[in-house]
Amino acid sequence: MDGSQARALMIRASKVPVQDLRGHFANFLERPVHLDLYETGPYLNCSVDITMPRIKAPSNLPELVKSTFSRARSQGDLHYYPTQVTILYVNSIPFQLRFSPALASKPKAPPRDQSKPQKPFDPFADPPATLRVTDLGPSHFLVLNKFAVVPEHFILATTEFKPQTHVLEEADLEATLACIEAYQAARRTDEERGHRDGELGGGDGLYAFFNCGDHSGASQPHRHIQLLPIARMKDGFPENAPWTLLADQLTTKVAPFATFAEHIKPGMSGEELHSVYLRLYRKACRAVAVHTRDPMHVEEAPAEGPTRISYNMAMTKDTLVVCPRLAEGAKLLSHDGDILGTLAFNGTLLAGTALVKNGLEWEALKRDPEGLRHVLQDVGVPTEFVNSG
Repeated sequence: MDGSQARALMIRASKVPVQDLRGHFANFLERPVHLDLYETGPYLNCSVDITMPRIKAPSNLPELVKSTFSRARSQGDLHYYPTQVTILYVNSIPFQLRFSPALASKPKAPPRDQSKPQKPFDPFADPPATLRVTDLGPSHFLVLNKFAVVPEHFILATTEFKPQTHVLEEADLEATLACIEAYQAARRTDEERGHRDGELGGGDGLYAFFNCGDHSGASQPHRHIQLLPIARMKDGFPENAPWTLLADQLTTKVAPFATFAEHIKPGMSGEELHSVYLRLYRKACRAVAVHTRDPMHVEEAPAEGPTRISYNMAMTKDTLVVCPRLAEGAKLLSHDGDILGTLAFNGTLLAGTALVKNGLEWEALKRDPEGLRHVLQDVGVPTEFVNSG
């Protein structure tokens, strides 16, 4: 059923009118219900059709994110790290390489007193009001990334703590698509009104990514999906620069690492999105198992609970992608074999982006983009294992 769930219940027959029972259910569930009752011996067979409202993002979400970011930045409540940018070609695919030396001096948390038991810090348990964008139904909320390389980088987090290392749920994916669709709607409105500069902030849409597992670039245990306005990912590029999102090319082009991608459509329900996600996730699990010769490849990965592999997921308005990961990063070597640094990646690698923090890495990769290809090959599953999924 689209947007609804059915529940069959057996209740002992009584003289309570059906309308009163319907009202009791509606009050308990805080939403309208369709109730069918028929007698089965001493019981009433009760079929309840519960209509679950879709998760919707505010129609002014791009404006809300932009204004919250500007205010938080002006008040010093978040850190923004400007970058230099260039384009490198890897397997004929344009990757943007960004250089931010300021990230090397990113503020670190004060050392913990090891003599006192302390709960690990959770930035999503009670984020500062100045960083909070809006709630998204009872299950999720939106908050700015406190350390932004891309302006207006924001995060979809679960209201109650849920593990980052567990399989995603329907509501996580539905909420993500709701944010993407809010940006698309703003973009369409801008185009209809002839606003070339995107007054409503929809820009080129939204890129969402999820990091799961030790090798994925994940850093926080509280479940969250990150969102980047695509127009802001192009900051520093000249107009008509050749870079476009890698995720949207993966149904036709081959990246330097194995990926599993399918097209998605506007208006898909959480259940439909979850089916696509599970299908791709299970293919990724099988590819890792076959590559590592793990006997678990004969067993289907569970649809809930702890994840079996490290992986990144990306979602755009058109595509859902899962990329299995074998390492968070890899060493960048000179032609003489000297170590120039270590490149690490999170889910932005599925956008076709890489970030370096020191000048040696920056200059070496600009001189020889093959170095980027080698590192990308080392962090994922070889592409020949795509069909094994």
